[in-house]
Amino acid sequence: MDHEAAATAPRAATTTSRALAALVHGLAADARLVDDVVAAARAQSPEAARLPLEESRRHVAALIQAGCHAFLRAGEDGDDDFSEALRFGAEGAALGIPVAALLSGAHAGRSRILEIAIVRGRTAGLPDDVLLHGLLRLDRYGNALERHVLDGYRTAERHLDIDRRAARIRFLRGLLFGQDGGGGDPGQFGLDADGRYHCVVSDAADPAGVRELEQAFARCGGVLAPVGGRLSGVTPRLPGFGAAAPALIVSTPPVPLNQAAEAHTLARTALLAARDLGLSGAHSVVRLAGESALAGQPMLAGFLRDELLARLDPADEFHRDLVGTALAYLDRGQRLDRTAESLHLHPNTVRYRLRRLRELTEFGAAEAQLTVLETVRWWWALRTWARSADPAG
Repeated sequence: MDHEAAATAPRAATTTSRALAALVHGLAADARLVDDVVAAARAQSPEAARLPLEESRRHVAALIQAGCHAFLRAGEDGDDDFSEALRFGAEGAALGIPVAALLSGAHAGRSRILEIAIVRGRTAGLPDDVLLHGLLRLDRYGNALERHVLDGYRTAERHLDIDRRAARIRFLRGLLFGQDGGGGDPGQFGLDADGRYHCVVSDAADPAGVRELEQAFARCGGVLAPVGGRLSGVTPRLPGFGAAAPALIVSTPPVPLNQAAEAHTLARTALLAARDLGLSGAHSVVRLAGESALAGQPMLAGFLRDELLARLDPADEFHRDLVGTALAYLDRGQRLDRTAESLHLHPNTVRYRLRRLRELTEFGAAEAQLTVLETVRWWWALRTWARSADPAG
């Protein structure tokens, strides 16, 4: 009997070890876990929530994967990768997030991971002592991650001219958001109270890129700083970046300072539209007028998608082909030949797909041109449907 128990023990330990490894692998590969952790961190720390959502998801996904892989490598002579934690801390400093808020968000996310790991471990039937040992190892790595977030923050902070930057932040919070008692004295920053200025917003988050933009706009007489989670400001003239800008930049035509808050809101909406289009470099809100107007009405976009395209199934590849063809058709002036050329299809294939879409959704009349407003309505519905059907988001 003792011999049987001795033979069974290694097998049981191996089975338990495999179950624990499977649990950790599952955590590393779970996209829903990333969303859950991001939501917990942003709820715990509203100021950390000012970090752009896309960047937060990227950081959290990388941190979870790094932590899980470090767990699986335990006992090996490997060096843990904390580069994403350092970058997360540095970008928090670049965007003006207080370090306490950043660490609060990181701690909330770490706690949420441990809660989920406990539930999944018990569901998998892991013994409590094995689960506890594994959670302690994950928690030790979480402590190390938070230390590296702080290190990245402090390192970036030393290179960002924090004292003078804090004054710019207070001024722009007042000017653009009505915070900190109002906009303060424009003359303190070389601005004329009666002058006209471009409002500028950028998605820059890398400390080097943020510093480059702040310095470039300062040379143009502008004031730029992170406010509201985005690098924002006003300037009498724009640097000649063009496509070579270190990050996406959106600017308005010059406006009086008493209209800066309204112009800044418009520029932020246009920035989101430009990101959605995958643009880079410097752009004017005038160039993005249509996209910005549509981006400002997400509920209406959903109504259009659900009512006009209700019979289309996002899981059906042919339906996705129909939508892609229709979008290309509208984008190319409703020309069959140009649409076929852009998609590398025969015109008859394009014609067939449009006919099938018409049968399913009443998309336009056969061989008839849509009016301008009909084109906008269908393009907006099709684009919204295509985005919601894309697993990548």
